[in-house]
Amino acid sequence: MDIHTKNVPAHPAHEHPDRARMLISCPDAPGIVAAVSKFLFEHGANIVQSDQYSMDPDGGMFFMRVEFDLPQLKDRLPQLEADFGAIASQFRMEWKISSVSRRKKLAIFVSKEDHCLVELLWQWQAGDLDADIALVVSNHLDMKDYVESFGIPYHHIPVTPDTKKEAEQRQLEVIGADIDVIILARYMQIISPTFIEHYRNRIINIHHSFLPAFVGGKPYAQAYKRGVKLIGATAHYVTEELDGGPIIEQDVERVSHRDDVPELKRIGRNIERVVLARAVKWHVEDRILVHENKTVVF
Repeated sequence: MDIHTKNVPAHPAHEHPDRARMLISCPDAPGIVAAVSKFLFEHGANIVQSDQYSMDPDGGMFFMRVEFDLPQLKDRLPQLEADFGAIASQFRMEWKISSVSRRKKLAIFVSKEDHCLVELLWQWQAGDLDADIALVVSNHLDMKDYVESFGIPYHHIPVTPDTKKEAEQRQLEVIGADIDVIILARYMQIISPTFIEHYRNRIINIHHSFLPAFVGGKPYAQAYKRGVKLIGATAHYVTEELDGGPIIEQDVERVSHRDDVPELKRIGRNIERVVLARAVKWHVEDRILVHENKTVVF
């Protein structure tokens, strides 16, 4: 049997229909943790995990992530959110509450290189990526048969300098209104500011970590000529500044003079796929808070 044929990944081993996650960012002040904990206790919730971080107790920003269980969460969540508004206003919070049982919907953009896409599909199929891959968009046909073997829709939308605006409009149409995050899995096109604005802090990109040292084409050849000893990859949210958005995850591996350009590329591909998969996993698990051009990852 072909293991790729329309397999639907299993949900995580332990379902939590009554579990929710709360993300909070606000100016630091005394009593935030106490207020949030008291609020959840008074509404009958049980906190199962809590993380917090202060950039500077004397006037800096405060970040918090809480997981909690609340019986009949689906029915009670709207009222819980309405009631939390008073605390949010008191502490000037930016916040959201998400139900763990609602699997986020992903759109993956890819060009010709397949390693990042394949890693995400493998983790999705294995049930390690707790999300739904709704569709794949590509400016090439190379990955069409492979993606469709998973039962995932594949949209081929060619892009040229003359048709870029129309292509992006078509991409927005096929994505629709319910996609939570877009993943650029080695999608070799620059995303326009107009497109970015639709998905602020919801587009994740991956690239080699030579930047800004080796800009332009053939970065591994440039790195080989310079005799680099470390290569790596960076996953980040996409902003109008090319490859300059908030960094989510990075990793590196040591290399030596014995590694030629093909070997450097092989090592680089491996790091890229792992780093991107981590970033996507953290995003779908609501572990990332963005402040200015930095991230806090719990």
